[in-house]
Amino acid sequence: MGFVVGLVSGLVVGLTIIVLFVRSENSRSKLRTELARTVAAFARMTVEDSRKILPGESYPSWVVFSQRQKLNWLNQHLTKIWPYVNEAASDLIKTSVEPVLEQYRPIILSSLKFSRFTLGTVAPQFTGVSIVEDGADSVTMELEMQWDANSSIILDIKTYLGVSLPVQVKDIGFTGVFRLIFKPLVTELPCFGAVCYSLRKKKKLDFTLKVIGGDISTIPGLSDAIESTIRDAIEDSIMWPVRKIIPILPGDYSDLELKPVGILEVKLVQARDLTNKDIIGKSDPYAVLFVRPLPDKTKKSKTINNELNPIWNEHYEFVIEDATTQHLVVRIYDDEGVQASELIGCAQVYLRELEPGKVKDVWLNLVKDLELQRDTKNRGQVHLELLYCPFGMENGFTNPFSSNSSMTSLERVLKNGANGTDATEDENAVMQKKKEVIIRGVLSVTLISAEDLPAVDLMGKADPYVALTMKKSEAKNKTRVVNESLNPVWNQTFDFVVEDGLHEMLILEVWDHDTFGKDYMGRCILTLTRVILEGEYSDSLPLEGAKSGKLNLHLKWMPQPIFRDS
Repeated sequence: MGFVVGLVSGLVVGLTIIVLFVRSENSRSKLRTELARTVAAFARMTVEDSRKILPGESYPSWVVFSQRQKLNWLNQHLTKIWPYVNEAASDLIKTSVEPVLEQYRPIILSSLKFSRFTLGTVAPQFTGVSIVEDGADSVTMELEMQWDANSSIILDIKTYLGVSLPVQVKDIGFTGVFRLIFKPLVTELPCFGAVCYSLRKKKKLDFTLKVIGGDISTIPGLSDAIESTIRDAIEDSIMWPVRKIIPILPGDYSDLELKPVGILEVKLVQARDLTNKDIIGKSDPYAVLFVRPLPDKTKKSKTINNELNPIWNEHYEFVIEDATTQHLVVRIYDDEGVQASELIGCAQVYLRELEPGKVKDVWLNLVKDLELQRDTKNRGQVHLELLYCPFGMENGFTNPFSSNSSMTSLERVLKNGANGTDATEDENAVMQKKKEVIIRGVLSVTLISAEDLPAVDLMGKADPYVALTMKKSEAKNKTRVVNESLNPVWNQTFDFVVEDGLHEMLILEVWDHDTFGKDYMGRCILTLTRVILEGEYSDSLPLEGAKSGKLNLHLKWMPQPIFRDS
């Protein structure tokens, strides 16, 4: 009996194991088939398919979807003909760059010229090419280039003390994008009239300076001055929108030359929550703004000492040559006195994002490097007001550059934006200002109420009031105190006589009234640009420097523009 039971049990267990094993193998086979099918599907995926599955922010920073095509064939041919290119191009580059070097020559030098210039034996490598859609009468091509050169470049440098130094530029490493424009397209071979070339983007430019038979560090500041001169010369001679024109067919190609196309008006309002770079005290921030990073085209603000929420309210003007590709860069630094300033953060705005003739108010997050797309550290924000005015724009502006008046483009909008007359910009008179407009008038401010103010009293309440200050004229006023309320209602109106509305600011500070003092609750800062343009408006403004809360107010402007001789 026991033998029969054991035999039956063994058969049952054996059959169970066999069934489970077969099912396991079938399941594994099915999984392998599905995995192979998935791998095959991924192999057939295109870049567009990848973008549909995951958004761009889901990929690591080293994953790049390029629209550029490979150019192995071009690199092979360029390597063969490079000795001839080197001989032909070296003299051309030398003669064209030397005048620019002389233009940016440091003041400590009496002469700065090339004594030797050859491109070397290593040809650059083109890593990709793309076609840019840029109108029906031209073909625009962008070539991405990488070059680790062994060039032989020697600068003959002379100081005012009579010292002559041969300085070698070596270990050149360059990565960038060149732009070629074939324009205009014609019916005669080779089917285009001229070629324009320019350095569209400079991703990396590294080089080393060495005095032949000596040490360049023996003259303090010489290495930095020469390096800055070289970079400025490159920026001014070949960086886009600067372009070189090579005529192919006879004709007039003056329309291809670099020309100003408009003016960008920038108001640097303020910054907030800046990173503190000082161990003792707070940072001393100042701002540097530019469209083209050249010394004479770069603007610098005043330094605000010991402040992480600086208010500048400064106005700048930039000439624009290409609104489709150029952008405004803002860099915030901590002034370290005699030492080199330390970068707090930077930001940029592309001009193509601006609507011509319309003022745009923006808060920009500061980042460490504009090339890094995923800098999540909080470095603060900068507040700008921007206005781009193209030349020849007919949208209700009157011509401010007549024989008896002159003002900036922003001032023109503020004064004449509602006149409804047509005019054409006189491009040649842009920078020749004879008079400066003053936007004068009366600003009426109605403090309606506040909502969701932070509690500062022990009982979870507050006794808030608002202090109003005109920053430039220092005119002040304040509301009444509303006891024990986080949602006070004032409905009080205050009038301020404003002598210069373009450069004035309104500061609204909310305080908690106590018997023996007061507690700061937050603030709002406004320029007068919007109210001057619109006449009047109502808005709700969030409190800066507070966890919660906002102010509800109504502004009205009654203008009386006047002029003064500049």
